[in-house]
Amino acid sequence: AMGPAGCCLLCGLLLVALGGTGTAAEDAQPDPKASCANWMGGAPGYPGHNGLPGRDGKDGRDGEKGEKGEPGEHGPKGDSGQIGSQGIPGSRGFPGAPGIMGIKGEKGEGAYVHRSAFSVGLTSKVPHPNVPILFTKIFYNEQHHYDPTTGKFRCSIPGMYYFAYHVTVYLSDAKVSLYKQDRAVLFTFDQFQANNLDQASGSVLLHLDAGEEVWLQVYGEGGNSGVYADNINDSTFMGFLLYPDLDVH
Repeated sequence: AMGPAGCCLLCGLLLVALGGTGTAAEDAQPDPKASCANWMGGAPGYPGHNGLPGRDGKDGRDGEKGEKGEPGEHGPKGDSGQIGSQGIPGSRGFPGAPGIMGIKGEKGEGAYVHRSAFSVGLTSKVPHPNVPILFTKIFYNEQHHYDPTTGKFRCSIPGMYYFAYHVTVYLSDAKVSLYKQDRAVLFTFDQFQANNLDQASGSVLLHLDAGEEVWLQVYGEGGNSGVYADNINDSTFMGFLLYPDLDVH
């Protein structure tokens, strides 16, 4: 190894040896100020210590747009929004298919029906005037509101009733009246024509309270009792409840 002093000495000797080579040698003379290392390299030195970190550089320009990233996870459900305005009605849909028939339900309790009716007839000529006529031939008297022993219908259900009678007249004139509670409300007079059978009839609507009675009787003298009946001629009396009062339960 050669120190710095030796290096300089060697350089000087080389310069002397090249002194007489002419112009070319002159051009190749080294700079006396240059280090001897430019002519002959020494052994590599040891790496120096790390220098201090440099200052932050200026902000760079925005790079190109990157590729689309993966979808993120669903966030929590947001609050309900306000109700929007009503939309335009849609077109009418097609009829649905018939449904399956369900099981038949149990029979319900029907409303109570108020019933009161009778229809009766005579079995013989009326013998006496001014007393109730006893109609003993029963056509219908299911509720037993007509009493054949007295000839009177007794009201059990307050309401509006319809009454009618159709009597055969024979041998004498017939005067028939319909009574309600000892008061005649309807009169019928039929004048008998000799050698003939006549028919007399009457009908009326009456409102009755519970307990009130209705019946027929011949009025006047004994000569006016021509109401008649036999096996081929009937005289009939009938009545029925048209509708009950609203407060009847």
